[in-house]
Amino acid sequence: MRKVTRYFLLVSALVVLACLVRPAAAAPETVLRFAGQFPAEHTSTKLMQQLADEVKEKTGGRIEIRLHPDNELGDYTLIFEELIRGSIDMAAITVPSQFDPRLELCNINGFVRTFDEARTVFAPDGWVFKKMDELNSALGVKLLGFQFEGFIGIGSTKPVNEPLNPEVKKGILLRIPNMEVFKLGAEAMGYRTITIPWDEVHGSLQNGFAEGVYGMTPAAAYTILKDVIKYWYDLRHSVENLNYMMSLKTWENLSEEDRGIIQNACAKISAVSVYLAEKDQEKYLQSMRDAGIEVHTYTPEELAPLFVKVSATWDKLAERFSQELIDEFKKEFARQ
Repeated sequence: MRKVTRYFLLVSALVVLACLVRPAAAAPETVLRFAGQFPAEHTSTKLMQQLADEVKEKTGGRIEIRLHPDNELGDYTLIFEELIRGSIDMAAITVPSQFDPRLELCNINGFVRTFDEARTVFAPDGWVFKKMDELNSALGVKLLGFQFEGFIGIGSTKPVNEPLNPEVKKGILLRIPNMEVFKLGAEAMGYRTITIPWDEVHGSLQNGFAEGVYGMTPAAAYTILKDVIKYWYDLRHSVENLNYMMSLKTWENLSEEDRGIIQNACAKISAVSVYLAEKDQEKYLQSMRDAGIEVHTYTPEELAPLFVKVSATWDKLAERFSQELIDEFKKEFARQ
């Protein structure tokens, strides 16, 4: 019995020793910082995590992508600068236009009006992707794909006067992003506008510095502003379309194999994002209603006068974008 006991003790000791000397999981060869602009519970952040998980799996853990959502590393204008410098590796953000006004291209009002159109317009083989990739690359940023967020509306702390009539002054001061396309669109619909940084929008609505916000989907407005907005007008005259981007400095340091893995993962997210956005559009409109926000929705026929009005602003962008680009854009998207 004593020999048996000694035998089992020896075996147990060897097992423990084997566990102690077992090599730890290999550390990743490359760690990429991935910046986002929405909170952790937002669909966009969940898609970022999906991308990180797929890349880790497909590279056998060689590449780890670490998420920094909710403007943790700065707002989208700062993040884009850091992508150019190479101090941030990846981002899923609204692309700003301080380095090239033509980057406002995919936020032009009125050229995409349905989710079916969005599936085609923002595909990796589409005109918009090719043009945006060209413009980003000139600045040192690689476009990997679009993550379609949905259609933008207007949230406000007070009622809007006749929101479907672009000839009527709306009676509110509206926050817009610092982009000419949003300024032209909002003012064409009868709003007075003010530019406020993204991370100051909540406080500005709360203290009355602004009375409405333009540039957000229902999902973003609900998750960030549900405690301050009282009204939502689902006007769908523009889109939120995040750009999945990588610093060219980071891109050029990756192998062809790893570039392909990341690009394929982004293509999957681009494809699924429109379907998720379509579900989120309705989901968060209902969430707003449940939170006591007064939600106004409209038929395509009711929205038609707004689409006509904002589309008439395209020619005004020629000075900033170049006449050649606007002519090319109108050839692709103008309606008869």
